[in-house]
Amino acid sequence: MFRVTRVLIASVAMLGACAASAHAAFFSLPRMLKAHAERVAYNAPTLPPMAHTRFCLQYPADCEIRRTFRYPNISLTQARWNDLVEVNRDVNRSIVPQRNLGGVMTEEWLVSPRAGDCNDYAVTKRHQLLARGWPSRVLILSEVVTTWGEHHLVLVVRVTDGDLVLDSLAQDIRPVALARYRWVRAQSPENPKFWSTVSISASAAAAMPVRTESRIAQLQLRHRAALALRKGDARDCCGTDTDGHAEHTGVAEHEEQE
Repeated sequence: MFRVTRVLIASVAMLGACAASAHAAFFSLPRMLKAHAERVAYNAPTLPPMAHTRFCLQYPADCEIRRTFRYPNISLTQARWNDLVEVNRDVNRSIVPQRNLGGVMTEEWLVSPRAGDCNDYAVTKRHQLLARGWPSRVLILSEVVTTWGEHHLVLVVRVTDGDLVLDSLAQDIRPVALARYRWVRAQSPENPKFWSTVSISASAAAAMPVRTESRIAQLQLRHRAALALRKGDARDCCGTDTDGHAEHTGVAEHEEQE
């Protein structure tokens, strides 16, 4: 059964790679995004994750305010879209998923480790986009809860067309309307050292993607593979410790991206 699951995941990965190459990770601009132009709403200030505080001590430049683009609103040009696709793809491929067994007290967020959890994927993507000249105000680390109840960290990129999600569990770059997560907290766009509680509007949660028949077939195959793996020895990206904080538990779904 495990070998069959591996074959399914390998097939999904090949399909995903073809889709990304032919269709710029499926969500071609700008038509696809405009249909789902929803944003993360920043509500009340909250404490940052403890691991992020330690991260800022280790990588202080990544926690500074960076104003590099001339205008406050960032339009998503083809060059900038290519930046997002390349960084999301390359980081997802370069880090080997590894479980954090030490719990939240020993958790470290590292840039470009050889192996790491969802937190490392997210901070590495943000680090690389900062290095490419993206301003800090549009690169937002965001804590979410998956549909199966695990805490998870993603990178949200704020552009004029809407907010986009760069995710270690997905090769595609998706509008927030299509990311089926419960949103918990995120960095403040004004200052990356501060965090805020966040939410998504009801219309975003109800939005449905426009999909081609080939894309629907691909998603169905991916869903079957994920279900088969989860029935076996599947472990998700970031779990939850007894205090409800994000904790790494492995990335079975990441294998479909390799």
